[in-house]
Amino acid sequence: MAIERGSNVLSQAVLTANGLGVMRGDRTLFTGVRVSVCARELVLLRGQNGAGKTTLLRLLAGLSTAESGKVTRTAPHHWIGHRKGLKPHETPATHLQHWANAWGVEPDMVHTALEAVSLLRAADVPTGHLSQGQQHRTALARLLLQDRPLWLLDEPFAAMDDSGVAMIKSRIEQHCASGGAVIAAVHGDYGLTPSQEITL
Repeated sequence: MAIERGSNVLSQAVLTANGLGVMRGDRTLFTGVRVSVCARELVLLRGQNGAGKTTLLRLLAGLSTAESGKVTRTAPHHWIGHRKGLKPHETPATHLQHWANAWGVEPDMVHTALEAVSLLRAADVPTGHLSQGQQHRTALARLLLQDRPLWLLDEPFAAMDDSGVAMIKSRIEQHCASGGAVIAAVHGDYGLTPSQEITL
């Protein structure tokens, strides 16, 4: 595991994790992993398929438990997983409206989020008929419904065309610039400038 930390970061961590370890059967997936992310920081998780990036993100999101270590979050977070959490029969509009209702968000935020991810024309198309890129845009639009300081993203650039990549990169940069923090598992170089990189 390699960690590089930028020097110009705020001291208040929104998430810390120490000594995280996970077993898969009789195999150690990873051990002794430490993560600390503060406001305005972008942390990129890297590693080969099967190295444990998704597992680590799920631990950080509180969706699973490790054999060892502890995770502490001091701020609300959004989790966008690789599986997207979409139902084939629901449309982008109904998917976002469900979450807007659950979170007590103003209804007009659904339109704003759909517009921000360029999905207004496909807003009423069942997600089972959308492209992988459009499905991914639908899931990522949840980030924009409610302001939460910490974003945990699993392969946010997957299945995206050039315009989608540019949109996500811009959103991540804007979120960090406005005081948010992002931890994202990625493959490849998307022109991001992380404050930290963790390689599993």
